[in-house]
Amino acid sequence: MKYMIGVDIGTTSTKAVIYDSEGNFLKKHNIEYPMTTHEIGVAEESPAEIFDAVLFTVKKVIREVGAKPEEIKLLSFSSAMHSLIAMDKNNQPLTECITWADNRASEYADKINNEHNGLEIYKRTGTPIHPMSPLSKIYWLKHEHADIFKNTEKWIDIKTYVFYQLFETYVMDHSIGSATGMMNLNTLNWDKDVLNLLEISEAQLPELVSTTHIMKQVKKNYADIMGINEDTPIVIGASDGVLSNLGVNSYREGEVAVTIGTSGAIRTIIDKPKTDDKGRIFCYVLTEDHYCIGGPVNNGGVVLRWLRDELLASEVETAKRLGVDSYDVLTKIASRVKPGANGLLFHPYLAGERAPLWNANARGSYFGLTLSHKKEHMIRAALEGVLLNLYTVYLALIEVMDKAPEQIKATGGFAKSEVWRQMMADIFDTSVEVPESYESSCLGACILGLKAIGEIEDFEVLNKMVGKTYQHEPNQENVDIYQSLIPIYINLSRKLNEEYDLISEFQSTHS
Repeated sequence: MKYMIGVDIGTTSTKAVIYDSEGNFLKKHNIEYPMTTHEIGVAEESPAEIFDAVLFTVKKVIREVGAKPEEIKLLSFSSAMHSLIAMDKNNQPLTECITWADNRASEYADKINNEHNGLEIYKRTGTPIHPMSPLSKIYWLKHEHADIFKNTEKWIDIKTYVFYQLFETYVMDHSIGSATGMMNLNTLNWDKDVLNLLEISEAQLPELVSTTHIMKQVKKNYADIMGINEDTPIVIGASDGVLSNLGVNSYREGEVAVTIGTSGAIRTIIDKPKTDDKGRIFCYVLTEDHYCIGGPVNNGGVVLRWLRDELLASEVETAKRLGVDSYDVLTKIASRVKPGANGLLFHPYLAGERAPLWNANARGSYFGLTLSHKKEHMIRAALEGVLLNLYTVYLALIEVMDKAPEQIKATGGFAKSEVWRQMMADIFDTSVEVPESYESSCLGACILGLKAIGEIEDFEVLNKMVGKTYQHEPNQENVDIYQSLIPIYINLSRKLNEEYDLISEFQSTHS
């Protein structure tokens, strides 16, 4: 028996998943770690804690299946994007791991956009100018924390940190590189104009390598902890988003994958890099022949959690006593209301927004409230609002693709809800399929690993590994209702840009 392990370094936890050679899921283990949010805009984590989580999740799954070191075919990595760690000349961190959710670079993202032609930088790099990106974060540190900026020997991300600990060399895959805002999509090298803007050199950044890059001779003490041989192939892999598409068997032209967890994203794979003249979507690398375009949204399951905790406290208590999932209660209440929630719209920007607005100051709102609306209308409108927001990203995607997809593959926590799945089919007016894929980013990493070691030439093997569970077709009556509401929804969010900035400023000064 040979095993392969996918490791996903996430924002709130790291998980390791062990599969057999056929891609069958065997065991998984995850370790959570805290995020520091002690001030407005701060979202940091400990790099050392994350590295420990990598070692011990791998150790745990190997032990649980009883695998011997020589039976491990490969390890391959998936990672959250946009993290930044400043390292000093002694290879020690000067900062914590600053995550994508950290918003302190907001003012400097605006400066790049307005004073340095941010749209042109985006067109070269594929990463929209936003406080999430390492580009904006380094620009902020340069202006606000000159001591850190001056003493930084290397600017890296969390996966580069993990690989440095394992191999004592600084490498970054093209997929993570393409999410920094500093890598040129056409040359797959660091963009010289961006480096000039930041006043940093290529020597201060990791070596860029292919997503199928293999490393061996991991440090013996770490190999022993994990339970692998020192010469086990360790594949650098890619980012969690692009690997999720691969892991749900959605990598061909015209196939779209939507994931909604705490946040959400909509993505499709194309064969050449492509950006959007309006700057609404990202373009990231999967391999040299596969590029992922799409948009991330901040407001997915986090909106449901807010609804549950703030509007449904008594119902949740009842659900707990009855042993019923509190989110099932939420969607059941929503299902009592007709599509469109009697003309009540919800803009779900509770955590600012990335795509399609790219506005960290965006704020949530209900529109169309009347005396006839009840709590269940507010719940239905909020669930619809999350999907309507994703639909606006989908429209930008279709514009860039020049064609509408025939099917959407839906994954993430929301895909467990029949109500939400059908809602998606109706809002998107497209067939929705839920793939049967266990831990798609980890499976995607392992498939990339098989390609790296030469066991497969393409990704067709996924047809055998990924089945499907549910299929939903759009209900035409509901489609017509949503198509009437969509223009109102989109126009309203565009008109509120100035007000978003004003209310955000008020909140920061009066909180």
